[in-house]
Amino acid sequence: MADHHGENDCVSGGSGGGGDIENDGRVSNASSFSESRESLLNLRSRLNTTSQIAIVGAKLESVILECVNYHDCYSAFLRGLILDKMILSELDMNKNARILQKFWARTLVSYIGLLRGNLFEGLLKTNSLRRIGDLGKGFKFFNVFLKWTLALLIGLLTGLVGFLNNLAVENIAGYKLVVTSNMMFEKRYLLGFAAFAGTNVVLAVCAAALCAFIAPAAAGSGIPEVKAYLNGIDAHSILAPSTLFVKIFGSILGVSAGLVVGKEGPMVHTGACIANLLGQGGSRKYHLTWKWLRYFKNDRDRRDLITCGAAAGVAAAFRAPVGGVLFALEEAASWWRSALLWRTFFTTAIVAVVLRSLINFCRGGHCGLFGQGGLIMFDMHSVSPSYNNADLLAVVLIGVLGGLFGCLYNYLVDKVLRTYALINERGPGFKMMLVAAVSLVTSCFAYGLPWLARCAPCPSGTEKECPTIGRSGNYKSFQCEPGHYNDLASLFLNTCDDAIRNLISSRNRNEFHISTLFIFFFGTYFLGIVTYGIAVPSGLFIPVILAGASYGRLIGRLLGSMSSLDIGLFAILGAASFLGGTMRMTVSLCVILLELTNDLLMLPLVMLVLLISKTVADSFNKGVYDQIVKMKGLPYMEAHAEAYMKHLAAGDVCSGPLVAFSGIEKVGNVLNALQMTGHNGFPVIDEPPFVDAPELCGLVLRSHLLVLLKRKKFTKNRVVSGAQVLRFFDTFDFAKPGLGKGLKVEDVEEVLSGEEMEMYVDLHPITNSSPHMVVETMSLAKAAVLFRQLALRHLCVIPKKPGRPPVLGILTRHDFMPEHVLGLYPHLVHHK
Repeated sequence: MADHHGENDCVSGGSGGGGDIENDGRVSNASSFSESRESLLNLRSRLNTTSQIAIVGAKLESVILECVNYHDCYSAFLRGLILDKMILSELDMNKNARILQKFWARTLVSYIGLLRGNLFEGLLKTNSLRRIGDLGKGFKFFNVFLKWTLALLIGLLTGLVGFLNNLAVENIAGYKLVVTSNMMFEKRYLLGFAAFAGTNVVLAVCAAALCAFIAPAAAGSGIPEVKAYLNGIDAHSILAPSTLFVKIFGSILGVSAGLVVGKEGPMVHTGACIANLLGQGGSRKYHLTWKWLRYFKNDRDRRDLITCGAAAGVAAAFRAPVGGVLFALEEAASWWRSALLWRTFFTTAIVAVVLRSLINFCRGGHCGLFGQGGLIMFDMHSVSPSYNNADLLAVVLIGVLGGLFGCLYNYLVDKVLRTYALINERGPGFKMMLVAAVSLVTSCFAYGLPWLARCAPCPSGTEKECPTIGRSGNYKSFQCEPGHYNDLASLFLNTCDDAIRNLISSRNRNEFHISTLFIFFFGTYFLGIVTYGIAVPSGLFIPVILAGASYGRLIGRLLGSMSSLDIGLFAILGAASFLGGTMRMTVSLCVILLELTNDLLMLPLVMLVLLISKTVADSFNKGVYDQIVKMKGLPYMEAHAEAYMKHLAAGDVCSGPLVAFSGIEKVGNVLNALQMTGHNGFPVIDEPPFVDAPELCGLVLRSHLLVLLKRKKFTKNRVVSGAQVLRFFDTFDFAKPGLGKGLKVEDVEEVLSGEEMEMYVDLHPITNSSPHMVVETMSLAKAAVLFRQLALRHLCVIPKKPGRPPVLGILTRHDFMPEHVLGLYPHLVHHK
């Protein structure tokens, strides 16, 4: 989940005076400078306390500073510790200056890792701290440079993976179809079906085996999981290196097996996995580590990188860089910033350049069957989308049908997923058997349905292309005599990319019979529903585009001369309407389709059909990705609060009992709380005799408590140890660990003895002293919006009146879920 710190959390608290320091921060006279300097350097409140490792009450001498961003740390340091250039210049090589220099140098070393050896020693020997400011500017630049370097690497690797994915699919599926076509030409129909179906089943089962035994999280599209992660839900293994491996090779095998699935959704997940792998500096489990990439191990930077990866995945799948940026903005990301927009656009631009270079190389015949087809690009710039008012009625009809078909598709997919979940949870063997059964059904459809179609004579002027024998093409011979082709086989016995090209082709209006389009639409509609949910990486874009383009072209054939629109344009509008009806996206889909077809003149029609289909479908149910997120039980927070939340206050949904710690707590109590609860955050309350009355000190994270207990820096008596404890820790000890690498309670239990359980530990050094808080009477709707907009993990609820406990409860995202709220107050159901 996203951490509970905002983007500008690195601020220094202030309490107490500063000698004779005036309001503008300048020392009033030279005689009082010594006092002001001493007071300034000993203010324990002038510390950074709001980061993943938050320091409370620590002395300046042993502070380890970690912020969400390096430039936040730098500005906080200058703002909180040095109020004027005069102080900076007067601090020579006395004790306090050395403390400051050591503190700042250690901070820079911890975050950037470049101050080593002679450079560090030379810094400590200088007579002034002025160089620290210049050094800070340099490291700020270096931090920004690293972020852009990561964006470059994400773009390069995602573009390369996208190219290799398409290269493998085109060659594996292409050779399979060529062999099947040759057997059909030799009249060996049964042997051709055996080779076709057998190859498909083997490829599909191999993809299922990868998902079942190596990375179950790689099954499905991956877009709902990425969307949930960017909303603050860190589900298990969704971005692990093993998931990346299975996503790449499982998608290749699944698409090559002829399943009605796409590789576009898996490419989004692949890009996110690549970004996560780079952002955490590699993987120690697989001995792939890069120390120079380990300086962004916090939630905000990792979230930004994964957003870039998701956008790069769309750009690699559709060769649509602008569409990738808009997809990340509209569908994937829950938080957006202008700086992220630039980096995302840069990443997708790199993807486009990499793909263009590699495709140009393959057009020379160096990549087997890949080169003429390959990456989806449906060039329709030669089609003139001229239309009149009567044609707009046809466009409206397509939009309405797309909305109806889309909402029905989502409903059936939801039912199928719930049914498959009962089968898949029984073990890997059942997963593989289900995949084999679906693959066999798909092969029977693809090989058997073309027998229902009539052979059609080849169009004039296509003698070299028709019929297609021993190669890929539009006019499949199948069982037809020479000079004829089977139009249904041209759609079913082809790769999905080539089938889409055939459907949007404008060369021959009567290339496909009305009955052919009708059969193909219902065939792909049915197969798309029953295929999604099996244990293989599978996307929804291609099945939806296939079905939508088929009924779009069918409507164009039915209207005939009543419409002046091109038949290929009808197919594109059908695909757009079905996409809008299932996925409920508008802007990003519109731009993706325009980049795919290379025809900007279609913009008004595509916009109209997307708006109509989305409006119609929204009247019945939610988008397919939203349904999948809900079905998986992921606590996704919407951008708006539910209507019934306006009738409740924040204190009404706090679940108890509240588990809190004293500022100095017994080790056994801390360990027992960690064992008995699954909470990730605990309030820390200072109590007498250390304070006059109980007061909220802050919030401590579970992961930080485990690190503190593992080092066993305890005291026999209940005394404040303060920042001395932090001398035994490094900054990266408290950084967000990689997937599955964090400490567990069992790891701490093994090292603690009975005597140590009776000792005390000071929690102040690792407590965040400025957690986000709301009054118990605040509207729950406002609290929900605040929680989401600030990307919080915990939200403390405090009493409105004195005389009560300093904290009443902690709100997490689960407390805002409808299941929890309506479970407490069922009478509010009618307010939904």
